[in-house]
This record gives sequence, C-alpha cells and structure tokens, in this order.
Amino acid sequence: MPVSRPEVAIRGQAWDVFFYEAFREEQEALRAALKETGIRAGFAPDTIQECDAAVPPAPLISIRTQSLIPEGWAGRISGILTRSTGYDHVLDYRRRAGTDVVCGYLPLYCNRAVAEAAMLLWMALLRRLPRQLRHFQTFNRDGLTGAECYGKTLLVVGVGHIGSEAARIGQGLGMRVLGVDVVKKYHDVTYVALEEGLKAADVIVCAMNLTASNRGFFCYESLKAAKTGAVFVNIARGELSPSTGLKRLLDEGILGGVGLDVFDHEIDLAGWLRDGKAGDHPETKAALELSRRDNVILTPHNAFNTAEAVERKALHSIRQIEHFIKQGGFLWPVPPE
Repeated sequence: MPVSRPEVAIRGQAWDVFFYEAFREEQEALRAALKETGIRAGFAPDTIQECDAAVPPAPLISIRTQSLIPEGWAGRISGILTRSTGYDHVLDYRRRAGTDVVCGYLPLYCNRAVAEAAMLLWMALLRRLPRQLRHFQTFNRDGLTGAECYGKTLLVVGVGHIGSEAARIGQGLGMRVLGVDVVKKYHDVTYVALEEGLKAADVIVCAMNLTASNRGFFCYESLKAAKTGAVFVNIARGELSPSTGLKRLLDEGILGGVGLDVFDHEIDLAGWLRDGKAGDHPETKAALELSRRDNVILTPHNAFNTAEAVERKALHSIRQIEHFIKQGGFLWPVPPE
C-alpha cells in the first residue's frame, strides 16, 4: 500500500529507493517491473513537500516534476531519478543545494504519447470541441464551424524526441510542417527562423527543453508576431509560456486557441487545485481563468499517460535503478549544464 508519510517507515533505512508522485497505475507498473529484482522500494502518491518528509527515506529517491527536494537532503542522498523526459528541476536542485549528487532521467519512454497528446489538443481546438460538448445540451450547431488539419501549417518549436514525433504526425495529417531548433538533425523537417514560422503557422507546438536561459520564451512579446487566429499548444514546460501572456493574446484575438498540459508555477497551481483552494499568484489566477474559456483546453500534466508509456516508464526506471545500484551512476544521466 502507498505510504503517505514515508519518514514514519524508514527506521533502519528499509528501502533502496523511494518513489514520490507515483499515481496508482504507475505504482502498479513499477511493482510489476520490480518483481524478482530484489530491490526494496517504497511509494507515495504525493510530492516530497506534501509528505512533509523530514529526512530522505532511501539513499535513492525518484520523483516526477512537482517535488521540491529539501536542500538539507544534500549529502544524505546518493542519487536522484526523475521519471520525466525533462530534467530542469533536478538541475535547479543541484544549483540551489550546491551539490553534485548523481541524477538520472528517462529520455525515451513517452515520445509518441506526448506527441499524440499535442495532436489531440490542436485538433480539438481546431474543431472547437469544448464548445461542441457544451452545445450538446441544446443540440444546435451555431458557432461550431471548425477547421481541418489538411493543408494547414504546423510549427514545431523544439524538434527533439517528442517534437520530431509531433512533426511526423503532422505530416501524416497532410499538414505543412516547419521546425525551429538550434540543432537541425531531422532531414524530413523544414527548419525556419522562429519569426518566419510564427507568421506562417496555423498551429504552434512548444516541445522545447526548459533551460535557465529560455524561460518565458513564448511570452506575449514573442507570440504577438503569430498569425492571427493561430492555435498554441504547450506539452513541454509551463515556464516557457506564461499564462498571463496567453490570456492577453486570446483577449486581443491574436491567438485563436490555447492547449496546455503544463503550467507556469505548476507546483503551486497543482497544490491549490488538489486542496480545493484558488491560488493568488498572477500565473495561477490566469490559468484558472483560462480554464473557463471555450477556446482553451487544459490538462493536468498528463500528456505522457498512456498504458504503453506507463509500462515503458516503469521498465526504464528499473533499468536506471539497477544500473545505479551496480555501477553508482545512471544509464541515462542528466547532462551537465
């Protein structure tokens, strides 16, 4: 059974690894992958701060993206595994805590799942799905005329593992696909400068890695150059597209729709929503206001969550842990800054 407050159960360092933020289906997959490995593992569905853990429950801890690792744990943990494709949050912890603790991540488990989620969002926005669902109650079709993907221009910003899958999906839908990236490694993508892509795109997908230098990349000033009525989708990191700017772009009619699976100040937003309280940070207020609009779709950082990806995630996590226990490092280490 999940342990909600792991510090109660760690007498004698009972676990080799402790998994935070492990939702039910993920726990089931992890437990299945752990069978016959001999690895002792503990689980909590909550973040570290929600567990209020005073001390690390194991020498190796595994998190997703919303746990805040206490700086006081530096020197008391030997490794951190983030079960995510992004790793900006563990780099931030190493900077804050002044530690060189070994960190690993999962770069390859959910590429297709997240790319398909991006497609789900842009197609639903193009077809005005939220408004369609509401209009079912009166069964009228006024104001529901949407648009087809075929022949439209898709701009993928960040053409990496996930972005390249989104580009492939767009090509399969008959879209003209453009890409923006400093590294141009996919030969079937037409790369352009950001401004050129924004002016041409009917759909913009943010699939970038978050770094210390690109926070707010899709701010109001950047996106106001977009083609009027374009749909913007972010399945990468919320800090790249502040909700306050997106709200203003919708208000001014520059953007025609917004789909977000990630949010600026996501830790605060998620905590407030789980507790049933509205937050007072401007970004949280803007996200909550966006959630009430017909031309906005917000999902709870769930783009990765398919049965296939959850199984791969569990298997890749256990491979990482086994490698760490045997070698003292990770098979897929977090790259240095």
